[in-house]
Amino acid sequence: MKNAKPRIMGDHENAGSERRNRIGLLENDLARNLIKIPTLFRKRTSALSIREIPRLALKTIRVLRTDGMRGLKQRIGNKIDLGYEYVDWVNRYDTLTFADRAAMRRHIERLAYRPLISLIMPTYNTPEKWLRLAIDSVKKQLYPNWELCIADDASSKIHVRKILQENQAKDPRIKLIFRKNTGHIAAASNSALEMATGEFVALLDHDDQISEHALYMVAVELNAHSDADLIYSDEDKIDERGCRYEPYFKPDWNPDLFLAQNYLCHLLVCRTRIVEDVAKFREGYEGSQDWDLAMRISERIPAHHIRHIPHVLYHWRAIPGSAARRPDEKKYVREAQQRTLESHFDRIGLDVAIVPVAGNYWRIKYSLQHHPLVTLIIPTRNLFELLERCVESVFHKTTYPNFELIIVDNQSDDTATLNYFTELEKDRGVKVLHYDAPFNFSAINNFAVRHARGGIIGLINNDLEVITPDWLNEMVGHAARPEIGAVGAKLYYPDNRIQHAGVTLGLNGNPGVAGHRYEKQPRSYAGQASRAVLCQNLSAVTAACLVLRRHVFEEVGGFDEKNLTVAFNDVDLCLRIEEKGYRNVWTPYAELYHYESASRGLDDTPDKLERSEKECDYMRRRWGELLAHDPAHNPNLALERGIFSLAAPPRITKPWLLAKPTGI
Repeated sequence: MKNAKPRIMGDHENAGSERRNRIGLLENDLARNLIKIPTLFRKRTSALSIREIPRLALKTIRVLRTDGMRGLKQRIGNKIDLGYEYVDWVNRYDTLTFADRAAMRRHIERLAYRPLISLIMPTYNTPEKWLRLAIDSVKKQLYPNWELCIADDASSKIHVRKILQENQAKDPRIKLIFRKNTGHIAAASNSALEMATGEFVALLDHDDQISEHALYMVAVELNAHSDADLIYSDEDKIDERGCRYEPYFKPDWNPDLFLAQNYLCHLLVCRTRIVEDVAKFREGYEGSQDWDLAMRISERIPAHHIRHIPHVLYHWRAIPGSAARRPDEKKYVREAQQRTLESHFDRIGLDVAIVPVAGNYWRIKYSLQHHPLVTLIIPTRNLFELLERCVESVFHKTTYPNFELIIVDNQSDDTATLNYFTELEKDRGVKVLHYDAPFNFSAINNFAVRHARGGIIGLINNDLEVITPDWLNEMVGHAARPEIGAVGAKLYYPDNRIQHAGVTLGLNGNPGVAGHRYEKQPRSYAGQASRAVLCQNLSAVTAACLVLRRHVFEEVGGFDEKNLTVAFNDVDLCLRIEEKGYRNVWTPYAELYHYESASRGLDDTPDKLERSEKECDYMRRRWGELLAHDPAHNPNLALERGIFSLAAPPRITKPWLLAKPTGI
């Protein structure tokens, strides 16, 4: 709806889900701080300050209350291991050797395109140590074609001007402007932009550092993708002692995640012309000025013009008072983020509710101008108690007002189940279809869709139980968006461990085809960078609970009845949907219990194992390399179930090792 104003909702309107998400984020912060305790003995980080201990204790209690001692031990142990692992990982895989540097310099000389990159750095009373390190990180760049444009925002500290002028005298690539009045970061950044002459601008905070090959990697990306307008990289944090920790290994362009958090963040490189076209940085958005800029740029360019470099090229300084240390350190940030989202949806004319969640993150609720008819399809065979629990939870716990229910009976012969079918048809208006053939999940659902009246299709396993009453409102809100294909939910085992939080391609748990993200982690587990509690685009979601528009289902030809009778038919469907240009969405705000495989059983007989292997083989043939390069995952992360540990070695490309030597 054009010119619709986005609505801002308070936490009380989705208190249950948001409270769990908040606990998950607190627990991540707890585990991150506890990493410091064992590493004290190795002198890699500084000790916790006295004032941090009460906050840490409170978070410990909250985690204990939600997940118990077992969950606390599991998560703390995993995080401590990851803390040690990252230090070792950096030494092994992310530390340049003399040979690496030499190869990069040779590669730079052979690059066909060597654009000038202007680094934009606003400064204001920066502590001397951090300012020198930030500037030095630019001066150490292996790629030489850069300029550093520094705008000092009327600093009162004498050392700032001295350091800046000292560096300018030593390197003519450093440009300076000293503002007469303090205007804050947006105004200072615009002053720096006025000096920029490069075709691209890169954003650098005055107390952060970039890796010495950062601009080299950007130049290589631009040589490979000359139409790139927006480039971002992976990042980590760096403390007062220079210890790197808490990496964020990001997905490729992920628009729905970008609305939940500014995951692009650092290193951000933009085409200068487009930055000027969108009127540069906007005053009044301080604390979210980079997100606001990237948001306005992303609205104007095609998705394939946004490129992700899966290398850690930026080190975010985590010191007392910085947002890197605590997301809520700067109180004005959340207000600026809210304005960023409000103005985005106002520009594109969408009526949404903007809901703040813990950790300076956001939930977008898409409004429905009307409630289209949804056909919910439940295949089943016997197991009356299981089916009854599912159906009754749908009828009694679903607030969405306009749905029909189709049950597909696959050769049930249990008296209680058959009697329940009769009752549902007579008293509830449920349509019961009889599919009298051997079990074929794909064929059963295709058969049911042909009998559906709804323009929206909801696929539901008979072993589900509704938890959140607005689950269907949430899923239909996304499914009704014209750019969206399949929408998936968050499912739990009965003991409140995660059963499904989306699908990652290539997971080893299912012979390199696909598997569930964060499986068997506690319900409140936040995941890397809180991705287990934020809405985002994923390559695939499970058909145990999947909602999509009927015409999208029909456009891709439905499920593959021939090659995928039982497993991976949902993954294949989702990939074919993406192949047509749609995006799939996973939302953590539609929550259900899943009593997995309770009706069909496990693949534990010779016939089932043979069928399973054939389906795996088909998926490998059909989707090939995509299974090993999930754009919603990251090649620096391992392809394992549960918590995503670091890949050793990472599956990244090192272009300096691929470049042909001179004369070849």
